[in-house]
Amino acid sequence: MDLPQVVNRDEWLTARKELLTAEKEALLAQDAVSARRRALPIVKIDKDYTFEGPEGKLRLVDLFEGRRQLIIYHFMFGPDQDEGHNSCSLLVDNISHEEHLHANNTTIALVSRAPIAKLTPFRNRMGWTIPWYSSFGGDFNYDFHATNDEAVAPVEYNYKDKDTLIAKGTPWYTDGEWQGLSVFLRDGDDVYHTYSAYERGIDPLVNTYTYLDLTPLGRQSHVTQFALHDTYDA
Repeated sequence: MDLPQVVNRDEWLTARKELLTAEKEALLAQDAVSARRRALPIVKIDKDYTFEGPEGKLRLVDLFEGRRQLIIYHFMFGPDQDEGHNSCSLLVDNISHEEHLHANNTTIALVSRAPIAKLTPFRNRMGWTIPWYSSFGGDFNYDFHATNDEAVAPVEYNYKDKDTLIAKGTPWYTDGEWQGLSVFLRDGDDVYHTYSAYERGIDPLVNTYTYLDLTPLGRQSHVTQFALHDTYDA
């Protein structure tokens, strides 16, 4: 492979300081974006969504586990699939101890359309402790644009309709299960939708990317080439 340019220590230090300036500018820009995200208006959820967990049926408000905030990761695992998607699994592998979120009045959970009888064994196989719920038979995935089926609801992914997705050269997003993230706020029994993200908007949640981006070889592969963590030696 080709190495980056080889220089002496003084030349490296000059280049590193120039990069440091750009890094600080990027952090300040990200701080401003985060402030705008917190200031987004919110939408009250009026539909009665039903989920199934290992212990039975739950409502959306139940998924908060009594906390004020709820982050849901829309995990790609459809009813006709037998195991979870590799890129979604990579993201969940990167979720740190939930206690840190809980201490800040925030619950994180996974939601997929596969039945709970498929989700729980895969969760156990991966060694995850994060709650995982099935939305099988309901509208939740379609309403929050993590599943596209034109026969059920108008196609939309990452705030683009079907025609836009096709024109952009991403027709695969017009059908099937796709990853996403949605955030909710609870006020008593009232639940509000505050934020959703898709595609590369989810990249910051994957610490593996962050570590690899520090290295000269970078990520080295497209996300779809990452495997389930228990298969690398297979």
